[in-house]
Amino acid sequence: MTYDPEKHHRRSIRLKGFDYSRSAIYFVTICVQNRDCLFGTILDNQMLLNDAGIMVSAE
Repeated sequence: MTYDPEKHHRRSIRLKGFDYSRSAIYFVTICVQNRDCLFGTILDNQMLLNDAGIMVSAE
């Protein structure tokens, strides 16, 4: 399939002027199917990981 700018028009979500080659800390949000709480629960603004959450956190 060849590139067609009329069909394939994606915007970059990268911050303008940010150097992505630098070492940094990133916040990652994971959305799962049906937004189910598969990785644990939140209690008193604290994330309590279940076994699956501990596995994902370790990776």
